[in-house]
Amino acid sequence: MTRSIDYGSLMHRAFRGLIDDVLTEVAEKGLPGAHHFFITFDTRHPGAKLADWLRARYPEEMTIVLQHRFEGLKTDRQGFAVTLSFGETPEDLYVPYDAIRTFVDPSVEFGLRFESHTPEAEPPEQEPAAGKEAADGPRDAEIVRLDSWRK
Repeated sequence: MTRSIDYGSLMHRAFRGLIDDVLTEVAEKGLPGAHHFFITFDTRHPGAKLADWLRARYPEEMTIVLQHRFEGLKTDRQGFAVTLSFGETPEDLYVPYDAIRTFVDPSVEFGLRFESHTPEAEPPEQEPAAGKEAADGPRDAEIVRLDSWRK
C-alpha cells in the first residue's frame, strides 16, 4: 500500500486551529480595533447547538456576526460558544469548528472558505448540489478575497 501525505486534512486542521486561536484571543481580550467576524456555519452539523426556532429559520446554514453585541464567547478545541441577540432575545449558540463554512474579517480583508471534501472515488468535477454540502467529513479550505462577498 502506498502511503501519502494528506495535505488537505493538514490544511483543514491548521485553518480550524487558526480560527480557534483568533476566537480564544478575542474571548480573553475582546475585539481589537475595527476587527469583526462574519461566520457562516452548517446548522445541520450534529454538534451545532442553537434554539429550535433558529434551526427552523435557518435549516441549512446561518451567518452570525461577532462585532458589537455578543457575550460569553468561550472556546474549546472543537468549537466556540457565544450568546447573541436576535431582536431583543438573547440566544446561546455552540458552533463546532468543523461546521464553519466561511470565516471573514472584513476589517483586514481576510477570509477562509471551507469546501466539502470530495472522496477520491468521485470525479473532481462533480460538486454537491447547491445547499447540499455534506455536514460530516473533512473539508478543504482556501483563502478567499473579500471581493467575492461584495456586490
